[in-house]
Amino acid sequence: MTPSAPAYRRLSVEERRSQLLEAALTLFAHRVPEDVSLDDVAEAAGVSRPLVYRYFPGGKQQLYEAALRSAADELEQCFDEPRAGPPLIRLARALDRYLAFVDEHDAGFSALLQGGSVVETSRTTAIVDGVRRAAAEHILSHLGVTEPGLLLRMTVRMWITAVEAASLIWLDEGKQPPVEELRDWLVEQFVAVLSVTANRDPQTAALVTALAADG
Repeated sequence: MTPSAPAYRRLSVEERRSQLLEAALTLFAHRVPEDVSLDDVAEAAGVSRPLVYRYFPGGKQQLYEAALRSAADELEQCFDEPRAGPPLIRLARALDRYLAFVDEHDAGFSALLQGGSVVETSRTTAIVDGVRRAAAEHILSHLGVTEPGLLLRMTVRMWITAVEAASLIWLDEGKQPPVEELRDWLVEQFVAVLSVTANRDPQTAALVTALAADG
């Protein structure tokens, strides 16, 4: 007796949308948005072009923004580290996840998260900025700071920008140095910029002293 083929399961609206976003993210991870067409997304997802338009009637721009939002959500979660252990150890674990994301998305990291694309809009810029703000809030929370002053806020935001820049250079340099060395260096950079700010800001000075005590 010939075994029957498995029954076809129709995807729910949310499942189908997730499937299309996953296909788009995979393509955007390795090619800049300008080089990705809706036909490419349809082919990668194994569906028709009209089906892609059914879920994203705004076309490529809407799909790109949705993919960017999905990537942003994943990046924001990188810094949502459990409150266990010394703050710098937690920061290192968060960086491990962040750099794993960069590694996975490879050449598309710049297009996905740094702008510089013809499809960049005020909405995509706001999405990316939201990732940076969320990362800063998580870091300050790990440091136990509920009311950061201006200089401390600026220092943390500047460091996050430096992490992004270092990640892009790391990709350009063939993912060298090894990711563990890059992570440790970024943690050391964080302590260094805090130490500079500590010379001008008592709040940051107290924080640096506390971090040293945590060892």
